[in-house]
Amino acid sequence: MQLNAQTLVDYAEKHSGDEPPLLEQLRRATHQKILQPRMLSGALQGRLLALLAQLKQPKSILEVGTFTGYATLCLAEGLAADGSLHTIDKNEELSDFQRFYFDQSPFGKQIVQHLGDALEIIPKLAGPFDLVFLDADKKNYLNYLELLLPKMNSGALLITDNVLWSGKVLSKPDPKDLDTIVLAQYNQKIASDPRLETVMLPFRDGISVSRLR
Repeated sequence: MQLNAQTLVDYAEKHSGDEPPLLEQLRRATHQKILQPRMLSGALQGRLLALLAQLKQPKSILEVGTFTGYATLCLAEGLAADGSLHTIDKNEELSDFQRFYFDQSPFGKQIVQHLGDALEIIPKLAGPFDLVFLDADKKNYLNYLELLLPKMNSGALLITDNVLWSGKVLSKPDPKDLDTIVLAQYNQKIASDPRLETVMLPFRDGISVSRLR
């Protein structure tokens, strides 16, 4: 019996937790109004992020790469009652769109938006963080990693998106393809770094879950 990938995704979604109504609205609005909607975390990935956050119950979350805020709201589902979520994005045009949905959620007052270059913003954040979600420009993943690890509590989770990069990391990259080159190096780094315990999940475009020892 042969099954295509979408059939398996459909089955997995049917047998996973329901997508909250606000997130369904946000997903639909992203596809209707925003360029490159494929960058959005899907419903299944969103339920995974929410579950990981709920298991961790973090008091402090850092997200690098907000896009339209779908993953942000999923992660916020696990926030401690007095916790905060800091999210960084460089696209000024999306800030109001993000805030509209943040403020419709129960977590609006706990979500802090930062606009600008994450390489400049991360060092200024106090931390430490219990959970970090990295889903920004791939060419800087290694740079982000070195900035993020000192900002994380012992036992904190680092969740990294797009680590399979449409399968490009499986082949020798074009010398001009910096994103793929850095992603392959990043994957090797988090798998071998003695500070981290990592599992890579061949899920959607690849997600790695790392725990800081």
